[in-house]
Amino acid sequence: MSEKINQLQMLEQNLQQILSQKQQYQGQVVEIDSAIEELGKTEDAYKIVGNIMVKVSKEDLNKDLNEKKERVELRMKTFEKQEKTMKDKAESLRQEVMAEMEKTENKK
Repeated sequence: MSEKINQLQMLEQNLQQILSQKQQYQGQVVEIDSAIEELGKTEDAYKIVGNIMVKVSKEDLNKDLNEKKERVELRMKTFEKQEKTMKDKAESLRQEVMAEMEKTENKK
């Protein structure tokens, strides 16, 4: 039973890491959306390349931002799938542990 409890703790830790990463990507989506919105309000567009800022066309920058947003959202979907899988495993393991604890308690 202690092995299952250890597995459950590991699942919980992994789940926290996934939630943290997912939250970081959500922040990136907010930033990208903000950049796209601001891009629509301006005449000139600039992109940071290395240590310099380069003037680019609004269309190219808009395309780049939307592609980046798609990649980030795809990554978030992957984290959401992992999150669901881990939650399901954790719940199943929790039920097994509780069932074993009840059996042990009933034997007393």
